[in-house]
Amino acid sequence: MKQTMAKCRVCYRQCEIEEGSLGFCKVRTAVNGEVVPVNYGKITSIALDPIEKKPLARFMPGSKIISVGSFGCNLRCPFCQNYEISWSEQAYSFSESAEYLSPENLSELAFEYKSKGNIGVAFTYNEPLVGYEYVRDAARLIHEKGMVNVLVSNGMADRQVLDEIIPYIDAMNIDLKSFSDSFYSDFIKGSRQMVMEFIEEAVKHCHVEITTLIIPGENDSDEEMRNLSSWIASLKSADGKNIGHEIPLHISRFFPRFRLTDREPTDVSQVYHLADVAGENLKYVYTGNC
Repeated sequence: MKQTMAKCRVCYRQCEIEEGSLGFCKVRTAVNGEVVPVNYGKITSIALDPIEKKPLARFMPGSKIISVGSFGCNLRCPFCQNYEISWSEQAYSFSESAEYLSPENLSELAFEYKSKGNIGVAFTYNEPLVGYEYVRDAARLIHEKGMVNVLVSNGMADRQVLDEIIPYIDAMNIDLKSFSDSFYSDFIKGSRQMVMEFIEEAVKHCHVEITTLIIPGENDSDEEMRNLSSWIASLKSADGKNIGHEIPLHISRFFPRFRLTDREPTDVSQVYHLADVAGENLKYVYTGNC
């Protein structure tokens, strides 16, 4: 008997998933021929953070936001800072052990913490869009309570996914990990083109900031930073206005982590130098982890 297959449409891989099996991200499965996330509402991390930790430098500065994360990711970054809940073997164990928090309960929790300065919820830590259905459902309820939603994402998701969540998202920080196709395809198993298309559309709908982690010997050249920042500067709003030069870029320092421990931390002076290079094209450039 031929096995029933269901196609996942979250990212460029378009995984064909057998009934009861998992796609590349290890959290999307097939049930009765329909693709669903096994991590729906399963929370591995929750904290009340300063908005600047997302990082967001120019969206409601000085405020606090509840950050929530689940498990799973559709990239394979060997330098992942949250590998325990992203794509390590340990991450997949959370399928059974993570605590369930319904969209309703998350929205109620967010509202409860409003008295402590909370402005809403940030979906972060792992890759939120591999379980975008939970983001959509919870964010809608959070909006109904008059609070904001933030998405921290690698941006590797289809336009269809963005269309479902964007009515409820107020701000995003999106990783643009490199301006090299080989970095994406060979080093982290992703698609730079999909990320760029996601960013191009996202900036038309909400506040967007971008983060690039600088890894020695991988994405630390002046040429790449100049090309990356020039592309950001070219981005346009929904009405065609050039807004790219005002999109904040966060340039962060790498530290050896997870499966990438064969090199030293990024030299601080190089981070500052690349910030100056990016500043040739962008009005707001921030350095992190320095």
